[in-house]
Amino acid sequence: MTITTEETRTGMDAGGRLAGFRRIVVKVGSALLVDQKTGLRGEWLAALADDIAALSARGTDVLVVSSGAIALGRSVLKLPRGKLKLEESQAAAAVGQIVLSRAWSEVLGDRGHAAGQILLTLGDTEERRRYINARATLNNLLKLGAIPVVNENDTVATTEIRYGDNDRLAARVGTMASADLVLLLSDVDGMYTAPPAQNPDAVFIPEIPHITPEIEAMASGAGSELSRGGMQTKVEAAKIATGAGATLIIASGHEMHPIRRIDTGGRSTWFLPSGTPVAARKTWIAGTLEPRGSVFLDAGACNALQAGKSLLPAGVKQVEGRFGRGDSVAIRDEAGTLLGVGLIAYDDGDARLIMGRRSAEIESLLGYAGRSEMIHRDDMALGARSGAPDGK
Repeated sequence: MTITTEETRTGMDAGGRLAGFRRIVVKVGSALLVDQKTGLRGEWLAALADDIAALSARGTDVLVVSSGAIALGRSVLKLPRGKLKLEESQAAAAVGQIVLSRAWSEVLGDRGHAAGQILLTLGDTEERRRYINARATLNNLLKLGAIPVVNENDTVATTEIRYGDNDRLAARVGTMASADLVLLLSDVDGMYTAPPAQNPDAVFIPEIPHITPEIEAMASGAGSELSRGGMQTKVEAAKIATGAGATLIIASGHEMHPIRRIDTGGRSTWFLPSGTPVAARKTWIAGTLEPRGSVFLDAGACNALQAGKSLLPAGVKQVEGRFGRGDSVAIRDEAGTLLGVGLIAYDDGDARLIMGRRSAEIESLLGYAGRSEMIHRDDMALGARSGAPDGK
């Protein structure tokens, strides 16, 4: 097992430790946000919002994955302590989500940021068409200066179709948004070699370069009644995040200004990534999705793609195959030479209608305002899959 000790870690404490990250997902656990007796911890939330505003002032994009809807709803509905039935959880989520959304809207609004609520289910990050829609919404909110506040849609999620914890949801959101850091604020200050409450000899692990079977074996169960996840789900989230090219941090959120504390050297466990988020996403597109068709480009579009641009309808000369929005398609030049693959923003019928036309004409041609790019640059991998089928 490779573990860096707290004393030997280098390169992270010069200046703000979070200053180098471009896009950060901050996950907030229920046990931090909600007091079982008094409800929402407003003062703590305000301090966290100060931290988020400070990150944004640096030019960092921030997304929030917030637990707390069920915990707040059960408080409002005066449901008994202990495990809830599924229908009770769904009812509590329906009531609590309103309280939670209002709290985030007010606290971020007081600091000059609009909050955008997004409720996701497992299918939204696993099914390509819904994934591409959710991803576009996240990116547009960030482009407009808003802070997305994401939660699992507990009002409709069942045991079979839910994440089960917001640690893994945060990692999936990080992957979806191409974040380079996922920060899990929890009721624990990081990872130990054994549960510290049970083993006084447990050793704190500040940095984990690789998630080995030994690291996974150190994980334990849920930490509190309000929390669905424990260290095991955090390690699973770390596998998702680091596999997508992002760093993942586990840290305690119990103190005021928890993000500032991490930024200035507070105790936390860092799981290190391999590669970058964009590179990891392109590898996934290139290696795991079978193309359903092909688009053939003129010379100008080919040059634009090589220069790092997105594919616009005007550059498409021909469309072949049957595919839906979000499917993988082969990208070819006019001679049929494979340039790469990408996730297309239109089904094959609409793609044929708008090929060769300016993006400004899309609405009049299709009857709805579609995306200006047929394939966004972040959704394509050039030079990939030399053996991809023609899609005819």
